[in-house]
Amino acid sequence: MDSGNVMKKRREKKKHNEVTEVSDSEISYLEKPSSNRELGDGAPANEVESVETVPPVKEDSSPVKSVHLHLEIDLVFVLLLLLALGTRLYNLEEPRYIVFDELHFGRYVSLYTKGVFFFDAHPPLGKQLLYLAGHFAGYDGNFTFDRIGSPYTESVPVKALRLIPAVSGSFLVAVTYQLMLEICTYQWTAILAAFLVLFENCFVAQSRFMLLESIQMLFGLWGLLCVLKSTRKTGLLSVLWLCFGALSLGCCFSVKYSGIYTYYLAMFLVGRQMWRRIGLAQSGLRLVLSTMWRLLVLTVLPLAVYVSVFYAHLAMLPKAGPHDSVMTSAFQASLQGGLASITRGQPLHVAHGSQITLRHSHGRTCWLHSHAHVYPVRYTDGRGSSHQQQVTCYSFKDVNNWWIVKRPEQASLAVARPPDVVRHGDVVQLLHGITSRALNSHDVAAPVSPQSQEVTCYIDYNVSMPAQNLWRVEIVNRDSDDATWDGIRSLVRLIHVDSGSALRYSGRQLPSWGFHQHEVVADKVVTHQDTIWNVEEHRYTKAEDRKERERELVSAEMIPTAVTRLSFWEKFFELQYKMLAHAPDAPAGHMFASEPADWPLLARSIAYWLSPNSNAQIHLIGNLITWYTGTFSVLFYSTLLALYAIRLRRACYDLPPRAFNKFYDAGCILFLGYLLHYLPYFFMDRTLFLHHYLPAYLFKILLLAYVIDHVYYVLQMYEKTRRLTNLFIMCITVWLCYVVLTFKKFSVLSYGNTDLTENDLMNLRWKDTWDFILHKKTN
Repeated sequence: MDSGNVMKKRREKKKHNEVTEVSDSEISYLEKPSSNRELGDGAPANEVESVETVPPVKEDSSPVKSVHLHLEIDLVFVLLLLLALGTRLYNLEEPRYIVFDELHFGRYVSLYTKGVFFFDAHPPLGKQLLYLAGHFAGYDGNFTFDRIGSPYTESVPVKALRLIPAVSGSFLVAVTYQLMLEICTYQWTAILAAFLVLFENCFVAQSRFMLLESIQMLFGLWGLLCVLKSTRKTGLLSVLWLCFGALSLGCCFSVKYSGIYTYYLAMFLVGRQMWRRIGLAQSGLRLVLSTMWRLLVLTVLPLAVYVSVFYAHLAMLPKAGPHDSVMTSAFQASLQGGLASITRGQPLHVAHGSQITLRHSHGRTCWLHSHAHVYPVRYTDGRGSSHQQQVTCYSFKDVNNWWIVKRPEQASLAVARPPDVVRHGDVVQLLHGITSRALNSHDVAAPVSPQSQEVTCYIDYNVSMPAQNLWRVEIVNRDSDDATWDGIRSLVRLIHVDSGSALRYSGRQLPSWGFHQHEVVADKVVTHQDTIWNVEEHRYTKAEDRKERERELVSAEMIPTAVTRLSFWEKFFELQYKMLAHAPDAPAGHMFASEPADWPLLARSIAYWLSPNSNAQIHLIGNLITWYTGTFSVLFYSTLLALYAIRLRRACYDLPPRAFNKFYDAGCILFLGYLLHYLPYFFMDRTLFLHHYLPAYLFKILLLAYVIDHVYYVLQMYEKTRRLTNLFIMCITVWLCYVVLTFKKFSVLSYGNTDLTENDLMNLRWKDTWDFILHKKTN
């Protein structure tokens, strides 16, 4: 059979249903443009160019029309958007209780309202949008988000705070339709994809509360659509679409870092476009310039969005808050009411006789600490210890965090006038303030990290083990080799003089004999970031008497006071490092946690909310019909992709070039999009939940719609299979009916507005692993 004639008949028959935009991937199969046309920088011209007859010019006395406005409205787009708004905005203020992670995001909105600094492991754009909605609704930030299930008071504009995610989830349906128009063969396939997203229970539930996934997915999908349009346009339109896409992708990973996977997909699509341009008859210079401006747009604009979001974040939060201890002392001191709020006039320069606390500067927040307890005679593995006084890193403010800086050759601890300032390279001793024993290290293996040396406070009852308590001060961020050791701003390493090892926080926890505090060692690797400390609290010793000195330490303020000025970039980079360091610190052992291997088969759900008065409840749970069919479509598409590739290698052409390119495009966008958003979670060492799968699931639904599109196309292409078309359409219709019925059945768990009986819940528990909660009603 002549496949070209079949394709021609099919186009004539289905012309009103087809999407006719030509993709950049079809460039090698189009007719060459006429010699008087220039090949543009974007996609090629349409497949067929019409020839118009120019009528003779006639003089006309009517006014010249200089401006034209052509307004085109896609009624399908509008209808889908209205349907989505109806499902997402319905009864949005109910339930008037804190639902799942509204606990966290509501707190952040309140802190934004009050301008109080907080720390979160994700970028702030999504939280800022929630704050703006609450701000315009008049929210005062005084509600306490204490626990999941607590009722909202009348002062909380619940509907407004949930509006941004709901509207985002609604536009996600409409943008899905637009994206699939760029990929599929038929318009009804784009409608089908939007229809599946519209009637997906997990997307409805996730869109109706103060949660971020719907915002992230909307920015990501819209950015991807814009980038795709850019690859198929020419000239200024190509530039504009790419700029819109870059800005949207920057917003995507400024909501949650998982949005970076969508950005990688967009970069791949543009890279693929430029790779194909290499084969065109263009000059090398033009090709390089085309590549460079695209790379510049996709790099600069997303980064500009990301940095701007953090600039706004830091500008909106000038006051000290509950999360200050995560940040360095200098950062805390730059906040209003933070380290500078307790007392004034803290000494700047560390000197002989200074009373200080030494804070670990990177990663976990803790302070160098000691107490009267000693190391056990033998450790749990049978190794012997020095049986000296324990030295640890303690995560809380405590009087045992105080140390006194002492010159080895001076006996008096009182600060001289003028103070004997410590500089880079000076050798000092550090006396523990309460016990007056000196910080020490020796050739004994550390308790939990035997590759490093033990650190103690020396007790002189063992004469066979002499004191080794001299430490050299190395200022890491010094301006010169004569730099002074300053409180808060100086980052220092303390190098043990006898062994050359650096005082280091090992990151490991001590057993019960060490009160589960963190281990401190002396490590030969002196350049490790965990060897860096800074002085936080600082005061000068005034009394010579030990008892009087202890009273000074006990009564001292536990927060330093010197105001510091940090630039935006200093704060920005510190915040990036802290977010990276604290990213793995997610809650462990959560009852609704799940593994990536569970997600494709929907093995677990998440209980978002349970009514205190009834069995009405909200669960993050998917439409099981769509979910399982989507999983099958991933396997089916990957099998087809391998089969087509093998047969093409053997010179068997199963599809016309245009159809094969569309099939390949779907793989590059949808199949690859699914893998990019799913596979990385297998390598994450953190607690994961079902909602982490939602961006990947969105691509899986779109791939499902394309697989249906492709099967229909193949059935139409061959005479022998065309008779099966009606049967296929009937099967799809029945399947869609089940999709809608399943959505309706489980919608009671998406909206949480129905009091369910025990039988109702059991009828909804289609899998034994689903965690439904039942209230036992008492008479």
